[in-house]
Amino acid sequence: MPRPHGFAYTTHADDTVTITHHSHPATTLRGPRADQFLTEVASGDPQLVMARWTGNYKHGNERTARNHPRNRP
Repeated sequence: MPRPHGFAYTTHADDTVTITHHSHPATTLRGPRADQFLTEVASGDPQLVMARWTGNYKHGNERTARNHPRNRP
């Protein structure tokens, strides 16, 4: 599975976290969810964590896309 890329996050003074994907806002987390997200980002791969939190993670078509004639070597 290719590794996700293009995600970034910013923390704000009011304890909210905004996750962006290629400079477009993907989601905003507040309160305990923001704290949980920051804990996970600190302990794991940030790109994978942000992809999972935004819902842009493993759509189920990865194997189908890999086997498509256009994607074969």
